[in-house]
This record gives sequence, structure tokens and C-alpha cells, in this order.
Amino acid sequence: MSVFEQLGAFGGGAAGYIVPFLFVLTIVVFFHELGHFLVARWCGVKVMAFSIGFGPEIVGFNDRYGTRWKLSAIPLGGYVKFLGDDNAASVPDHEAAKAMSEEERKVSFVHKPVGPRAAVVAAGPIANFILAILIFAGVFMVAGKQTTTARVDTIQDSSAAQAAGFKPGDLVLSINGNKISSFADMQRIVSISAGEKLAVEVDRGGERVQLTAVPQMREVKDNFGNVHRLGVLGISRSMAPGDIRTETMGPVAALVAGAQETWFVVDRTLSYIGGIFAGRESADQLGGPIRIAQVSGQVATAGFVALLHLTAVLSVSIGLLNLFPIPLLDGGHLLFYAVEAVRGRPLSERAQEVGFRIGLAIVLMLMIFATFNDILHLATS
Repeated sequence: MSVFEQLGAFGGGAAGYIVPFLFVLTIVVFFHELGHFLVARWCGVKVMAFSIGFGPEIVGFNDRYGTRWKLSAIPLGGYVKFLGDDNAASVPDHEAAKAMSEEERKVSFVHKPVGPRAAVVAAGPIANFILAILIFAGVFMVAGKQTTTARVDTIQDSSAAQAAGFKPGDLVLSINGNKISSFADMQRIVSISAGEKLAVEVDRGGERVQLTAVPQMREVKDNFGNVHRLGVLGISRSMAPGDIRTETMGPVAALVAGAQETWFVVDRTLSYIGGIFAGRESADQLGGPIRIAQVSGQVATAGFVALLHLTAVLSVSIGLLNLFPIPLLDGGHLLFYAVEAVRGRPLSERAQEVGFRIGLAIVLMLMIFATFNDILHLATS
């Protein structure tokens, strides 16, 4: 099937993709911008606009503080605009700032000390992490967390597990000193460790046995046919009744598990990005809005809980992405504020302008590359 036919098929079932995509993205964007908004209000900054989406306004209203809340035409993000901002990316309007009255300066973002400005900017990504923790925790409390023990059922021929000496019935206890409580725990470590030696401790009939395994890099298809390159040992899990359990958690345990799940997404993402720069990973796994829409539609067919799980994962990803020290992103603003805190004065207007232009170029290149990957993925799937 050609890329045009693929895109046509994608468009033909648009509702099945667009509705879940908008649900997921709107929640993530709303909470990100709400983080900025709430801390800005707390710091005494006047908020001019709170927008979900970019471009022309579709519908909106003004609150009693003069903030314009609106839904805009292009649903690929959102922004909070403060008094003193030149645009939706919070690039300061230096000329307007100089012409402000004393009363306006008191509530202008650009005139606030570096500490409050940094707090306002950092609040967006932090809100994303909090949202993810709460979603994961809520799912664990309501639907429970199903786990399978890390017991080996079958071993593939010529696999890493066979070479390492695994036996059916082995129960994996630890990998590189990290305790393994479930098959998922083992998968998470193995998937990011292709080509690396792993010290594995197993329980074999009551006896502890030490093994050394080197996961092989393989292309693995998920339930929706998407291909992922992961490290694998070549074993299957035991599906015996005693090896499968569902645990419904209380609030405290669920929050702890939610924080652990959130940290895993952060750790996996950073490991993948580090692998790209080290040459261990391929950048073709990076995706953009088309891929997110496709995955949202696929996950929605598995149920609402699965879609919530995707929302949490995407929230972590967007929070982490925004912390990268690229001018125009939240991390870029924080980098400028860190320099300002060290120097005792902000960077020159010219330096900031050059930085924002470089940041815009980087963001545009990443968007083009991700979209190219999305189209290529559609053409080859």
C-alpha cells in the first residue's frame, strides 16, 4: 500500500483517531498550562490569556481578573500569556516593558525577580509529572495493578536466555542487584540493555543460581502492529494461576507506585535519547502528532483505562521535553534565568533574541523530522 493510500485510510477513519487524540492531548496541555497559570497567580503575575490550541479563537470568555480563557483552532498545544510577553512562547516584549506604568510593573512577568519567574516556568512541567502520578495512582486504586511473576515458561532456541543457561521454571530474583518483583520489572531492564552483560540471580527449585545474560536487539511488534526495537532474552512468562495476581492498592501505596511508574517513563526516555547520541538507538522511533493520533486511536480500542495510561505516559514525555534547555521551551527559559541568577543581571536583549531564534530553528527541525518519521511509519506499516 502506498503512502497516499495509507494516509487515505488514516483519514477515512479519522474520528477513531482524532477523538482519542484530542482527549489525550487536551488533558495533558490543560494541566501543563494550568501549572503555569496557578503559580503565576500565586506570584502576583497578571495572566492575559489561557489558550488550549493555537491560532484563531473558536470560543472564549473573560474571568473577573481579566484573563481571556479560550479554545483555539489548532489543537496542537496551548499557552498562557502574561503581561509583558511578546507572544505565546513568553518571549519578553522589552519595548512594551519599558513603557509600563508603575502599577503594571508590579504585575508584569518580566519585572518579577528571577526566583518567581523560574517558579512560574517550572510549574508547567511539574504539573505534567503530578498529573501522570495521579493518573497512574488512580488506575492502580480502581482497576488494580496486574502483575505476573518473573517465572520462565519457555525458552527460544538460539536466544540470549538459552546461551545464558536459563531453564523453564526459573524465577528471576534480581538483575544487576535490582530486585525483580514481576515479569514487567525484568522486561523494563532487559528492553534497554541490548548488548550489555546482565548479572541475573534466579531461584531454581529452591536453589539460588547466578547467570550472565546479554540481551539481543530485536524488532518486536506490539498488539497494534507497531514495531519497536528492544533488548530481549527470548523467554516467555508463566501464565499459571499462581503466577498471575491483581493487586488493588490503597491511596498511599498507589501514589508510591504512580511515582515509580512516572520515574520509569522518565528513565526510559532519557536512556533512549542518550542511546541516540551514543549510536545505540535509532532516531526513527521519534514521533510527532500523527504518530500520537495513531497510537491514541489504537489504544482507545483497548478501553478507557488504557487511554488514561497513554495520557499519563504522554504527560511525562511532554513535561520532560519542555525541560530540555532549548530556548523557546520552558527549559530554555530556566537556562536563561540560571545565567541571570549567576551574573546578577539578565542576558542582553540581543543575546536573548538570538537564543530564541536558535531555539525556534531547533524546535521546527525536530517537528519536521518527527513528522517525516510519522509519514514513513505509515508508509511502511
